Amino acid sequence: MTKINPYLNFPGNTEEAFNFYRSIFGGEFLGGIVRFGDMPMEGHENMSEETKNKIMHIALPIGDGNMLMATDALDSMGQKLSQGNNFYISVTTDSKDEAQRIYEKLSEGGVIEMPIGDVPWGSYFSMFKDKFDIQWMVSYDYPKE
Repeated sequence: MTKINPYLNFPGNTEEAFNFYRSIFGGEFLGGIVRFGDMPMEGHENMSEETKNKIMHIALPIGDGNMLMATDALDSMGQKLSQGNNFYISVTTDSKDEAQRIYEKLSEGGVIEMPIGDVPWGSYFSMFKDKFDIQWMVSYDYPKE
């Protein structure tokens, strides 16, 4: 089965963001945390201690076979990060209570575009940007009768 797993770029605060996400979704980071200083990178022998400590790769399993992954996209490594609005991460839960819990925790400190509530297509649904500027949709689909 083909899977699609979001891979996010952060401006140096990946560890903070992923500790936040882990506090909501639970679980452990798959393979631990790989930092730039852990990797032999030709031409980067003189990187600062701050850069060495930033996240090169992190992965958090969520639900059944889903993975949220990320890196720190750093100017010091020649990476230019631009925040876009052309995507959302959509989370569909097994219960209305779980949707409510995730919505409340994940949207804390963020900007709510659409508060969680019943929508015409038969879901309990919300849209928001979290405190790390990542856009989310959280929903629970009511059982069809």
